[in-house]
Amino acid sequence: MNLAELTDPIAADMRAVDAVIRAHLNSDVVMIRTVGDYIVGAGGKRMRPTLLLLVAGALGYRGTNHHLLAAVVEFIHTATLLHDDVVDESDMRRGRNTANAVFGNAASVLVGDYLYSRSFEMMVAADSMAVMSVLSGATTVIAQGEVLQLLNVHDPDVSLDRYLQVVRYKTAKLFEAAAQVGAIVADASPDFVAAAATYGRHVGTAFQLIDDVLDYSGDVQALGKNVGDDLREGKPTMPLIRVMAVGSARQRALVREAIVSGEGDFTAVAHAIHDTDALDYTRRAAVAEADIARAALARYPVSVYKDSLLKFCSFAVERDR
Repeated sequence: MNLAELTDPIAADMRAVDAVIRAHLNSDVVMIRTVGDYIVGAGGKRMRPTLLLLVAGALGYRGTNHHLLAAVVEFIHTATLLHDDVVDESDMRRGRNTANAVFGNAASVLVGDYLYSRSFEMMVAADSMAVMSVLSGATTVIAQGEVLQLLNVHDPDVSLDRYLQVVRYKTAKLFEAAAQVGAIVADASPDFVAAAATYGRHVGTAFQLIDDVLDYSGDVQALGKNVGDDLREGKPTMPLIRVMAVGSARQRALVREAIVSGEGDFTAVAHAIHDTDALDYTRRAAVAEADIARAALARYPVSVYKDSLLKFCSFAVERDR
């Protein structure tokens, strides 16, 4: 299963969203256009806009306002990536040099700020207080998640609950907001809006947990980033937390040293992860999240859009990149 199959019902909508993104990236400031074009050219899965469009379609929306809002969601996501890469000192994403590696940290941070500002202008144009409430609230939660993650860096004693809070805030919140906005723009009932939010929150969590797995089981070409980046940045993700919980004294010591220093023996840590049930444990947790997401759509009417949303749950946990 690939993402292209899942987006087939909204192929024309996705093209319209791309056109909106390019139109609103236009600026008299050359650096903004240059960095913006570089980011758009990097591609990306456009998963959050996809969820917004699919939920809107599943609930009967047939207008065009969701194109603007899907672009808003992508702008917010892209801004967080620009800031993330600076904070993490990353030099590769999606198989290409990061914007900060090419243009410098200052340009990346400032263009990220521009995208946030632009997204709020576009929200106002959508003329929906409900939508503005959801998306503005989401940006606040995402920022809190960034700070929480910063507090967890190089801390080998981070609990699973603390880590999952970061996932809910930093990653899952925008999935949740995107799906919720899709239901709002379709003028759905409160129950259906809440179901969309639940779906997005849990499918977004599943997606991040599989990212945790792929960091230790993929390769550079498939992942589009350096395998083991989270470890090198001192981030205690679920597989590492699991080794700390069930590994031998030696395995726990290896992981602790790696998290604290960010310079541990990656090969030895990888062996510890594979020799315990850390990856299977994390996959099972992702599957459980995807199952909750799938169940949330039980009352949605049958449609090709709902079918894609359900398949997205499987895609989130079965993908290899």
